[in-house]
Amino acid sequence: MKKFLQKKLKNEKGLTLVELLAVIVILGIIAAIAVPAIGGIIDNSRIKAVKADAQTILSAANMYFAENPDATDVNLMTLVDGNYMDDTGKFEKPKSADAEPKVTKATGGNKFNGSAKYKGDETVTFEDATSKMITESGNSKDVPKK
Repeated sequence: MKKFLQKKLKNEKGLTLVELLAVIVILGIIAAIAVPAIGGIIDNSRIKAVKADAQTILSAANMYFAENPDATDVNLMTLVDGNYMDDTGKFEKPKSADAEPKVTKATGGNKFNGSAKYKGDETVTFEDATSKMITESGNSKDVPKK
C-alpha cells in the first residue's frame, strides 16, 4: 500500500508557471471589462438619486401649494423650514427665499428649477422640469427641456 501511494504521489504535479500566468491574464481581462461597467452603474445610481430628490421636492411643493393656494412658487428653504421635507438630499438649501432650487406652480404640472452635484463637479440641472420629464429622462443626467 505504501509503495502504491508513493507511486501515485510521484505522478502528481503542481501548476506550472505558464498555467499560472494564463489564469492571471484571464483574470486581468475580466477585470478590465468589469471595472468600467461598474463605474457606469455607480454614476447612473448617483444620477437617479438626484432625480429622486427632485421628485421629492416636487411632491413637497404639491403639498405646499395645496395648503397655500395663492402661492405661485416655493423654494427649498421654505419647504424645509415649513416641515414639508426633512432633508434636501443632494440639493443645497438656499440662503434666501427667492433663490433656486425653486418650484413654480403651473397648470400642466409644477415646474422645478435647480441643480445638484452628484459626483465631484458634475451636476444634474433641471430647467422647468416636470415630474413626468424627470421620470422619462431615465439614467441620463440631461433632463429634456420644453
